[in-house]
Amino acid sequence: MDSPEQKYGCGEGQCGACTVLLDGQREHACLLPVGDAAGKAVTTIEGLSAGDRLHPVQVAFLEEGAMQCGYCTPGMILATVALLNRQPHPSDDEVLTWMNAQICRCCGYPRILKAVRRAVAEARG
Repeated sequence: MDSPEQKYGCGEGQCGACTVLLDGQREHACLLPVGDAAGKAVTTIEGLSAGDRLHPVQVAFLEEGAMQCGYCTPGMILATVALLNRQPHPSDDEVLTWMNAQICRCCGYPRILKAVRRAVAEARG
């Protein structure tokens, strides 16, 4: 049993719902030893916006209605941000390959992909 000081996640990295950005790169928090985050910038969905202004990827997800139950949404958004950090102009194949590590249990993939493609298009200007 977990103690209050130690909370265990799935430890498998299978769904991506726990995705965070570690120095701008995608990491599954359930697999990340806390020591590996020491001295690095950890960004969660709550830290992505700038005050009252949502991040452009958050806006794309909102405008495309790319969420249903919301369980996967933070991980999907952060994965998209990490993709754009890594490859500002990804192809559709790169988007599909990258997002394959994120699972939506509601199967909202069509709207999620529309939102990712919208974010990519907006990043291109």
